[in-house]
Amino acid sequence: MTVAALFILAIGLGSDAFAAAVANGAATAHPRLRDAIATAAYFGTAEGLMVALGFGLGTGFRGMIESVDHWAAFALLSGIGGKMIRDGLLGGKEPDPGPDPAAAVPGVRQAPLRMVLTAVGTSIDSAVVGVTLALVGVSLALAAPLIGLTSFTMSLIGVLLGHRLGPLLGRKAEILGGIALILIGAHILFDHLGAG
Repeated sequence: MTVAALFILAIGLGSDAFAAAVANGAATAHPRLRDAIATAAYFGTAEGLMVALGFGLGTGFRGMIESVDHWAAFALLSGIGGKMIRDGLLGGKEPDPGPDPAAAVPGVRQAPLRMVLTAVGTSIDSAVVGVTLALVGVSLALAAPLIGLTSFTMSLIGVLLGHRLGPLLGRKAEILGGIALILIGAHILFDHLGAG
């Protein structure tokens, strides 16, 4: 997988976090930059850690399924992409641990527990992608930081734009992210079949 394809994959994965960050920003009257950075740090860290977790699991299974790893990568990425498209079209919801007293209050940060749960909830897909990256031999030292930093950047932008644009933009980003994941899965499959 090329660096460009990995970056597109990172954008696809970051779209979940972007959608949640837009919703977070929409619930805050005037988000402050430091609060937006804190929110983005939750999402970026969770994405990077989940990729690393999935990569560790994928490394353990790689020898057992090496002959069909391209099909596994295609199936996993297509499944995640399809779910993201469905959630984007139907308005899928992020984990909701209950009311947040900071919501809709100017400049007040979201509760840490809520942010952790939301960040982990939106990054579950990254663990599955981490498995896929291990199967196709991508470097974890490149993938985890790139995906985490991309998610951080997208989340930061999402929070800052959220109070102006609302959650509609986030849903469209999730649909585009899902399409990107499916296309990357298809590229991995066709690239392997073409070489074989």
